[in-house]
Amino acid sequence: MESKDNQGYSPTGEDNVTYTNVNKNRESIQINGIDREVYKPPLPQPTISKNTILKNVFVLSFGFLCLFTAFQSLTNLQTSINSEEGVGEKALSVLYAALVVSCMFIPPPMIGLLGCKWTVVVSMFTYIIYLAGNFYPSMAVMIVVSIIVGLGAAPLWSAKCAYLTELGVWYARYTDGNEDAAINRFFGFFFMTFQTSQIWGNLISSLVLANPNSQNETGNGNHSECGVNVCPGMSFDSLMNPEKKQLYTMKGIYCGFGVLAAIIVAIFLDNIRLEKEKEGKRKFSIKLAKETVKHFLRSTEQKLLVPLTLYSGVEQAFILATFTNSYVNCTLGVWNVGFVMICFGVVDAFCSFTFGRLVQWFGHIPFFFLAAVTHGSIQIALLYWVPNPDHIVLFYVFSGLWGMGDAVIQTQINALYGFLFSDNTEAAFANYRLWESIGFIITFAYGNFICTDLKLYICLGFLLVGMLGYTAVEIFHRKQSVHSVDVTK
Repeated sequence: MESKDNQGYSPTGEDNVTYTNVNKNRESIQINGIDREVYKPPLPQPTISKNTILKNVFVLSFGFLCLFTAFQSLTNLQTSINSEEGVGEKALSVLYAALVVSCMFIPPPMIGLLGCKWTVVVSMFTYIIYLAGNFYPSMAVMIVVSIIVGLGAAPLWSAKCAYLTELGVWYARYTDGNEDAAINRFFGFFFMTFQTSQIWGNLISSLVLANPNSQNETGNGNHSECGVNVCPGMSFDSLMNPEKKQLYTMKGIYCGFGVLAAIIVAIFLDNIRLEKEKEGKRKFSIKLAKETVKHFLRSTEQKLLVPLTLYSGVEQAFILATFTNSYVNCTLGVWNVGFVMICFGVVDAFCSFTFGRLVQWFGHIPFFFLAAVTHGSIQIALLYWVPNPDHIVLFYVFSGLWGMGDAVIQTQINALYGFLFSDNTEAAFANYRLWESIGFIITFAYGNFICTDLKLYICLGFLLVGMLGYTAVEIFHRKQSVHSVDVTK
């Protein structure tokens, strides 16, 4: 995006201005046919070296890898191991409802008070509490720990996004490169590392929960009842549940990963201050909660991105709760959920890194189109596919292709928010987490009331409307760019 000076706004308040770069700090401009030289304030210099920037990107990514190796893999199993009375799905719905509240109130003042680094560390401890609460998965306990982690999730992700965006801006100044490309590259590396948590966490769950005496056992004896035919209240009679000892072992390992993540970030991540935070720290106020709403109301691009951001939550909730339970758990058994989701994680991680680098040459549009076609095709196929354990390769194909589409959705939406709203990243990313969380809430909320086929139709609907909104954003932004060029002529 162009600066105001390059968009034809005159620092002297006069019209008919033409700019010519002289050096980094001075510009030669033509005002009403008269050449004048004006001083251009230099951009603030980064407070850390280029190598330190790269180190911090790695440390932050590795910390999230450890944390979500535990958290994400445990949430993959909620609808399978905590299915009694719908505890797992209800707890997940409450979690994201708390996240919505957190998005509205907590991130700006918390980041202003603690800074990005310590906001991440403190928020990680809310995840550790959630992991520990799963040792006693009663409805009351799961609701409480879900609220806690929901409140901690918004500042965690907002701080992460603001931190990475700031590093991308600083790195671009060191290299005289494009800020959007640098931000894309950092988000691509982050999500490549982050998505491998699906590999390690699901590998742990599959190995720990595996029953060596039932290698040939599958989930539900009548496979025609699986897939789109799975409805609330159905039970998979032949499913062999893991023993409590196995579950406790798995949960203990996950708690260890959560603690390790907090330690890594606390020790090795540098504490930086966002440039706009240097004007002064903010105190908690109801006015701060309005920043998210104001950003939404004032930004046309933000309004248009809401459907696609909602879809980001809907599609993740579908693969985590519906696909794993209605297709994998029902047909193959709970111990195969992890193996199938490993494929999702591997493809997601590879594509996150690859697409993050390629976008600087091809732009966002081809990748969003790829995600729309991939996810749309899979959802249509799942409507007609009858899962069968004899066709086990198809479970991995669908999982991998979904991971490829998810890689685009996650990396490109994050990068797009950072690029479009670089002057107001906290409010923008709070909006991102808000609307994505609403997508999760909607999906988990109706999960206990409708069948799988209707869930797929809803997912397709969000995808279609979301892509229409994104297309409108591209058209709107291009018109703005053309208008800016015309102003300077």
